[in-house]
Amino acid sequence: MPSVPQPEPPQDLPAAALSTGAVARRLGVSPTTLRSWERRYAIGPAHREDGRHRRWTPQDVARLELMCRLTAGGVPPAEAARAARDEATAARPVARTAGPDPGGPGSLPPGEVRQQRRGLARAAVRLDAPAVEDLLDAALAEHGLVTAWEEVIAPTLHAVGRKWATAGERYVEVEHLLSWYVSSALRRIRPVRMPSYPDVPPVLLACVPGEQHSLPIEALAAALGERGLPVRMFGADLPPGALRDAVRRTGPRAVVLWSQSRTTADAALARSAAGIEWGPRGARGHPTVLLAGPGWGAGTQAPRTERLFGLRSGLEVIAAPVADAAPVTGAGRAGPAAYGS
Repeated sequence: MPSVPQPEPPQDLPAAALSTGAVARRLGVSPTTLRSWERRYAIGPAHREDGRHRRWTPQDVARLELMCRLTAGGVPPAEAARAARDEATAARPVARTAGPDPGGPGSLPPGEVRQQRRGLARAAVRLDAPAVEDLLDAALAEHGLVTAWEEVIAPTLHAVGRKWATAGERYVEVEHLLSWYVSSALRRIRPVRMPSYPDVPPVLLACVPGEQHSLPIEALAAALGERGLPVRMFGADLPPGALRDAVRRTGPRAVVLWSQSRTTADAALARSAAGIEWGPRGARGHPTVLLAGPGWGAGTQAPRTERLFGLRSGLEVIAAPVADAAPVTGAGRAGPAAYGS
């Protein structure tokens, strides 16, 4: 791992230099994430005040902003940091549609992944709630929401679910406890308020009727909130009439419908939601409906409906058009990645 250079503090630090906390608020990430990036990827500030306190110049912040854009688009953090440090590379887009696979370039080291999953699963099996809570918070703080979800949290949920399925009625309490504390950890991630996008319509998130597995869209809601995107979260088992009323009342730019199994996927409901319009005659709006979860089939969808694959690529699809408030399109082109629980 490259060491972070420690140049001598300049005599005249730019007046616009910001503290780590101020930069974190500006970017919508935690201060812990910034320190982790500095330690792991040598993308820290060029100067320190009194040799200790980090002070970020506009150039430092610009590099971080580029790194955030690249990672939001699915670029592994190490790759994004290299691009951000190199002005020539920063001018060229780095494309990656699917999230990193465990053990692949830019992902967590396999040994670290296994250790963190094992520790979280063992704490859940012991019903050790304080340990589960601490391990979840540590994973989210160290790796960021998307990587922690895809490489640590979701695989652990899958493993606990498999344990329950193969042990009859045993371990149901383990799955419930782990799910509760994952949900609580996700809700502790405070959304960022972005005054620069005051008129962007919200993204509506809901589980289809009869669907109780809401954790994947809770992760999506938290990730969108981290990026300052307005969200309306309706959780599990939203009745059809309530969904239609919510679409008409909020005028969303996109509706994400989660289905865990084919028994809950309702194509007619998706078509109905996609056909809802609002606004005055001649200037009517309508949502794009994004179908997320393994319950939806892989076939061609109805007009204005798209398949959404993976938390990382799904986030890219939804977040990309925000700057110009354009409709969400192109979700069907995103590659599959770990998303569901």
